[in-house]
Amino acid sequence: MSSAPISTSPMSVFDPLALAQRRRRALALGPETFLLDRVAEDLVDRLNAVKRLFGTAADLGTPTPVLRDALSRSGMVERYFAFGPAERGDVDAVADPEILPFAPASLDLVVSALALQSVNDLPGVLAQIRRALKPDGLLLAGFLGGGTLSELREAFAIAESDTLGGISPRVAPFVDLRDLGGLLQRAGLALPVTDVDRVVVRYGDPLALLHDLRRMGGANPLTDRRRAPLLKKTLIRLFEVYAERFADPDGRLRATFEIVWLSGWAPHESQQKPLRPGSAKTRLADALNVPEGRLKDEG
Repeated sequence: MSSAPISTSPMSVFDPLALAQRRRRALALGPETFLLDRVAEDLVDRLNAVKRLFGTAADLGTPTPVLRDALSRSGMVERYFAFGPAERGDVDAVADPEILPFAPASLDLVVSALALQSVNDLPGVLAQIRRALKPDGLLLAGFLGGGTLSELREAFAIAESDTLGGISPRVAPFVDLRDLGGLLQRAGLALPVTDVDRVVVRYGDPLALLHDLRRMGGANPLTDRRRAPLLKKTLIRLFEVYAERFADPDGRLRATFEIVWLSGWAPHESQQKPLRPGSAKTRLADALNVPEGRLKDEG
């Protein structure tokens, strides 16, 4: 098994050493996989809709073997290779997600589940994936988006402001869905598609949520995180704010996980092309069976 260096750029939003430590701790505690299992099942369903047998597939960064197992059962992939963190154990190559070990035009499919949210240079990663895909090869990935843990983010900000007189980064700045289409096009991927799956999980108290995040390897990995331990008074205030603002009528507390999906294809001559401006042969008014008229002047 080969290895790759860990990026330690001073401009990193995410601390790669902290990410590795949190993955190891999650394994030691016993990982919580309900979100990852959901993403893996959804990814296979989405691939089923493509109705194609993929020759060579690469799994980029998925933290457990869940995609290997799901894709092997599906029969949609002939050859599967896992690239990702050493903590996973069964990867075919340990790979830094910022520096991908793929040869140009070598892959028919790249998949990833709950991994790309913690790369520091997502546009660069997407460009590397585009180079690695064969013509008409597919990228399909699901990862955490900007609405994830919005309740916890707000409660932490209020609790720290009230008890410490200021706030520190506590929840990762996940990518916004509105930005993804442009990123896929900038990377040179054709037919880009993005959508979102919002999952609301209910907890008896915020401590149960924090325990789940540890078991997901999702505790704060930000480079600029506060290094001092969380004070008891801040934690108590956090619990108060969370209960005040995000409790359902039965007293249980909401936590939102936003899973954003992206897909894009390496360009190929067989793919559908947009029509040139002015090349339409049918007027829109005729297609809709309505009379053509001038736009109303709102001025």
